[in-house]
Amino acid sequence: VGKVSIKSWERLEIAKNKVIAFMAKELKCKDKNLVDLKMAFVTEYEHFLTVQQKMQSNTVMKYIKILKQVLNFAVALDWLPSNPFGQFKCTYRNPDRVVLTQDEIDVLYLKKMPNQRLEEIRDVFLFSCYTGYAFSDVELLNQDSIVKGIDGEMWIHANRVKTDVRENVMLLDIPLKIIEKYKDNDFCKTKGRLLPVISNQKYNAYLKEIAAICNINKLLTTHIARHTFATTVTLANGISLESVSAMLGHTSIKTTQIYAKVVQSKLSSEMKVLKLLMKDQKSITLGIAQ
Repeated sequence: VGKVSIKSWERLEIAKNKVIAFMAKELKCKDKNLVDLKMAFVTEYEHFLTVQQKMQSNTVMKYIKILKQVLNFAVALDWLPSNPFGQFKCTYRNPDRVVLTQDEIDVLYLKKMPNQRLEEIRDVFLFSCYTGYAFSDVELLNQDSIVKGIDGEMWIHANRVKTDVRENVMLLDIPLKIIEKYKDNDFCKTKGRLLPVISNQKYNAYLKEIAAICNINKLLTTHIARHTFATTVTLANGISLESVSAMLGHTSIKTTQIYAKVVQSKLSSEMKVLKLLMKDQKSITLGIAQ
C-alpha cells in the first residue's frame, strides 16, 4: 500500500462524511450495502453536493472521483463484480485562475504594513510567489531544507506534503532576504521553522486585509501565490514548462499545462520581437534595408 499523507487522509475523511450526510438527508439511512448501489446513487449525490452543499462543479467532481476510487477498491477485493458508478464520467472545467501581475507583486513588496502581524503574512505570501511552495509546504520548511547547490546558489530541497514528490527551487533574491529577515524570529526559533507561518484560515483572512491596503482588487489566497510563481514569475519570463513542472513538484507535465496561459506582457514582448523581425525581413526583400 502506498503512503498517504496526513492531508490526503483528511480529505478522505471529509469525503466519507459527505457521503454519510447525503445518505442521512436524502436517503434517510445510515448505511447501504455495496451490492445495492446503483447509478442513481451517484447522480443524486452529485445533486446533493451541488445544491445542498453549494459546491462548485470541479469540487463536486473531486468528491465523486474519490467515491469511484473506493468502489474500484471494492471491486479489486472481490466485494463487487463491477463498479456501479463506472459509467459516470467526471468532467472538469479549466478554472480561470487568478494570478498577480509583476506590478502587483512589486506593490506588495514595497508597501509598508501597519503592524508586524500583517508584515509577516505579506512576507510569507511573497516567499510563495517567488518559490511556488504551497502553504502546507512552506509551513514545514526549516533550515535543513536550504542547501547550497553545485552551482554555488542556495536551493530549497523539500518534498511536497500533497504528493511526497521532491521540489527543487533555486532561491531568488527576495525569498533569500525574507529568510534572512526571520532567522532570529522567536516563533521560528521555537518551532524550528524557516518562516512564521500561522494557520491557513487566519492566513487567508489577513491576506484580504493586505489586498485592501495595497489596493489589489483580487481575492488573495494561499493558492494564488503558487499560481503567480507558475505564471508571472516563471513562464512569463521564459522558463520552460518542463522546468516549471519540476519546480512545482508535479508528477505529470499535464498538470503544469493548466498554468501555461500566456500573460499579456509576455505576449506583447514576443509579438514586438516578431514585428521587428518581420519588418527587417521585408526590408531586405524589398532592397531597402538600412
